[in-house]
Amino acid sequence: MADLSAFPITRKWPARHPDRLQLYSASTPNGVKVSIMLEEIGLPYEAHRIDIGARDQHSSEFLSLNTNGKVPAIVDPHGPDGKPLALFESGAILVYLAEKTGKLLPSGAARYETLAWVFFQMAAIGPMFGQLGYFHKFGGRTYDDKRPLERYTYESKRLLGVLERRLDARDWIMGEDYTIADVATLGWVRNLVEFYGAGDLVDWHEFIGVQNWLDRGLERPAVQRGLTIPG
Repeated sequence: MADLSAFPITRKWPARHPDRLQLYSASTPNGVKVSIMLEEIGLPYEAHRIDIGARDQHSSEFLSLNTNGKVPAIVDPHGPDGKPLALFESGAILVYLAEKTGKLLPSGAARYETLAWVFFQMAAIGPMFGQLGYFHKFGGRTYDDKRPLERYTYESKRLLGVLERRLDARDWIMGEDYTIADVATLGWVRNLVEFYGAGDLVDWHEFIGVQNWLDRGLERPAVQRGLTIPG
């Protein structure tokens, strides 16, 4: 049985199954990337809910795993060379899990193209959609100055246009193959229109290809399960 006692996070969230990958997360767009990925690849894992409202992510135990204080993070008891591995940043975790299992990340030139779209989500879609959500639904909506909302609305709509063009005549971002590029992006697009309620702002009706892609993704059983983990 794996010994995870060297990881302080296990004191606050004990591992009932220490031989399984330990996931520390919440049902945020970044958090569900990893739960969806784990459901897709079928790797045994144990999920621990990080209560963001209670500021669990800023506890000393969580910060010992991710000094940036953001979900998700993992501890894999069976990491490289058979040693436990602690890892944070959702994009890095997706790449690690894909390489560990040989799933959802193609080889050759397609590998780098897939990674480019993962980084596109990390660098553009996530930050811009998140800021739009803040200024549309949360604290920023009370600001008298509406220029930040206008800025993030414009940029979010532009990014949807980039994704729309990419999905022209494609089922998935990489074409016929569903990959970590889709896993990384699905939760953010869903959040934009469902949780943030920003569909009218970004003219969601114009992006038929993105709508169809999102519907295809949400029909996947692994995606449906992953969106609810941890509960």
